[in-house]
Amino acid sequence: MIPVVYPEAQFKTKQEGQKTLVFEAIRKTWLVLTQEEWVRQNFVHYMIKELAYPSTLIALEKEIYLGELKKRFDILVYDSRHQPWMLIECKAPDIALSENAVHQVLRYHITLPVPFIIITNGHTTYGWEKKSTEITEMMAMPVWKDC
Repeated sequence: MIPVVYPEAQFKTKQEGQKTLVFEAIRKTWLVLTQEEWVRQNFVHYMIKELAYPSTLIALEKEIYLGELKKRFDILVYDSRHQPWMLIECKAPDIALSENAVHQVLRYHITLPVPFIIITNGHTTYGWEKKSTEITEMMAMPVWKDC
């Protein structure tokens, strides 16, 4: 398991009827603040503020194809050469990080092969590093070093 200490949240929010919206700074848009969105926003904030990952190299909820199926990944971090570097799957805090979540991110990995794979529900975070044909569990987030 990877320990994650989130920085104090500094999100812009607003109410629209019964829905709370959060301003997503990377895409510069307002989104409904679901439980999964809360995890995604906090994890991105953590990567930028605590780990110094460049926000310009973070993509959120982009469409990919798995065969003929359209899917959306949660977070993809690119390296300095704009190659996929780390794939992150977010779940709502009340969703257990089960084998299903691991299989989901591994399916995305077929289309987006990356050296680092992360799953998180905001409380618990697991990660793996892929080198050649071996996948090993990580105990810390990868360090950004202008990869």
